[in-house]
Amino acid sequence: MATAAIFSSLRRRRSPCLEAFLAPVDLSDVALIQTLASISGELVSCYASRSLFFQRMNSRSLVRKIEVFVVLLEFLRDGRSDLPSAAVLCLKELYLLLYRSKILLDYCTESSKLWLLLQNHSISGHFHDLNQEISTLLDVFPLKNLELSEDVREQLELLQKQSRRARFYVDKHDEELRVQLFAFLNEFENGRIPNPVELRVFFVDNLGISNAKSFRAEIDFLEEQIMNHEGDIEPPASILQGFVALTRFCRFLLCGFEEDDVGMRCGNKKKQRRGLITQEIADTFITVPKDFCCPISLDLMQDPVIVSTGQTYDRRSIARWMEEGHCNCPKTGQMLAHNRLVPNRALRNLIMQWCTAHGVPYDPPEMIETSAEAFPAASPSKAALEANKATAKLLVQQLASGPQAARTIAAKEIRLLAKTGKENRACIAEAGAIPHLRELLSSSSPIAQEISVTAMLNLSIYDKNKSRIIDEKGCLQSIVDVLRIGRTTEARENAAATLFSLSAVHDYKKRIADEGGAVEALAGLLREGTPRGKKDAVTALFNLSTHTENCLKMIEAGAVNALVGALENEVVAEEAAGSLALIVRHPMGAEAVGKEETAVSGLIGMMRCGTPRGKENAVAALLELCRSGGSAATERVVKAPSLAGLLQSLLFTGTKRARRKAASLARVFQRCENASLHFGGLGVGYAFAGNSAANRDSGFGNDVSVPMSIPVSVL
Repeated sequence: MATAAIFSSLRRRRSPCLEAFLAPVDLSDVALIQTLASISGELVSCYASRSLFFQRMNSRSLVRKIEVFVVLLEFLRDGRSDLPSAAVLCLKELYLLLYRSKILLDYCTESSKLWLLLQNHSISGHFHDLNQEISTLLDVFPLKNLELSEDVREQLELLQKQSRRARFYVDKHDEELRVQLFAFLNEFENGRIPNPVELRVFFVDNLGISNAKSFRAEIDFLEEQIMNHEGDIEPPASILQGFVALTRFCRFLLCGFEEDDVGMRCGNKKKQRRGLITQEIADTFITVPKDFCCPISLDLMQDPVIVSTGQTYDRRSIARWMEEGHCNCPKTGQMLAHNRLVPNRALRNLIMQWCTAHGVPYDPPEMIETSAEAFPAASPSKAALEANKATAKLLVQQLASGPQAARTIAAKEIRLLAKTGKENRACIAEAGAIPHLRELLSSSSPIAQEISVTAMLNLSIYDKNKSRIIDEKGCLQSIVDVLRIGRTTEARENAAATLFSLSAVHDYKKRIADEGGAVEALAGLLREGTPRGKKDAVTALFNLSTHTENCLKMIEAGAVNALVGALENEVVAEEAAGSLALIVRHPMGAEAVGKEETAVSGLIGMMRCGTPRGKENAVAALLELCRSGGSAATERVVKAPSLAGLLQSLLFTGTKRARRKAASLARVFQRCENASLHFGGLGVGYAFAGNSAANRDSGFGNDVSVPMSIPVSVL
């Protein structure tokens, strides 16, 4: 691992000031010496009596060298002679050397034990590099030109000799532990579970990782390195995933099911990920421009990239989408021609300017990669898969027969394990988790219910698990019950997201709609839910509305009324218009929409201010409302104010499909007895502006709505 990678890793956690990397240029000699004395004294006082868990010899050697510099600096500070220019230059180099020493010592103090073991050779190399720099500095330091006491001069000359003789050093005991760690991983690689006694000696006795909280800290740190360093990491991401899996297995094997304080609170208020600034933005009470938010995560984009369809996403979100096996664009549904990700530098600059202007923290990426392969999306190693399978068995056993608290912890870990990778979702389901999670859905504990429905959501993303969930007796009804009367808002929202995920299979759309209370609950969430809840509800309703036999159910359950009301909410208006465009294809659906007083005006508003896809859906809905809703509905559409100008605008600026629908709607007006009077003869212009495809568009046919592929977020 490169030196810059270690320093970069620590900067992500500590964000040191710029002085850590630039030599002072405008300090007087006295101020420079005082600053150096303060920095070196702080290092010595902090680390002289502290014994690091790893790198003990290297760190002690470095601190002893700094102690000699403290003696020199204190002598110079108390002296009254002027310093030669060569000495001043050397002291400025010492400034950088001391700060680099501080960064390295802090890194060894704050990093996890397993990570330090894995980086044992690399970190030892960094200590050796610093020693070499100290040796070089002392070789050029003009000791003869300084009026030093004999004691100070002797200490510096001795330090100079020691630095010249110093050799690269790797602690033998640390190296033995590192080899043992890889040996455990090899055991899983060969299909064997390591000896539990040896695992206990290694983790508990040798490393002091002895409780659930310390195991969780190790797992979180390793996962953070995979995310932060992306492609610049050693060992590779696939191997690190194996160590994460090994540590997770040992956490439950050695510590049982004691709480680790992660995800065990209502509302899923887990520790905020480093690097994400969603909470900071929320704290500023500033509305982030919609174009600056990733369509997948809905968070402010840190590293916007463009995919082959021309859509922009945050790099991590789209990379994770591709990692999960998707080959289509989340927003348009089009197949991706390739997986290359092109940085959208123009948008990134705009986001940075906006954040600066509004005082919003922004941490742009330091390295820009050009492909999804640069992300930690590597296929998990066999060792990781085998370790996760062993963990899944432990979790399911506890989920089946453990006490309530242990079952909740097991469900929480299943949720975390199912967040990434279809392999993990497959092995959890194969271990038999779904029936036991279903039982937990009806738990009286709000925490247990929320965790279990979220775990079900994460499992449902894997296509083969959808059938397992649907076929499990009572499981669908239990999910609907959580949606209806869930004990927390997050539980109800995640239940809606689970229904959306399951409804991706066409055959399941009718079964979901027929489940008692499902559509009614989705409509209620769309009316009264949080922004995220509304999004979950409207996407589920959109999927359900694509099944022709669900129209009557949507009307009876009040979904039409909720969808019409959602046209006024820009967060969900696009999907709401798409659902209405499907519903009005049926005469009964057109009649129901026509009875809604704000339906036409809401769709007109979408044509005026909506997204390009929203405008498509709105004009398509109005067109089919005229065709299926009878003369009364047509008259309402024809008399809508501003429609003529909006249609004309769409004919020239809309998407290809929007132009085609707008031209067809203009011809419908021509057939109305008052159309020519109302539109002032513009109907011919519409027909002319529409291309030849418009003349073949006699109805919606299969073009009523381009399939919308909406990503399901893992939680």
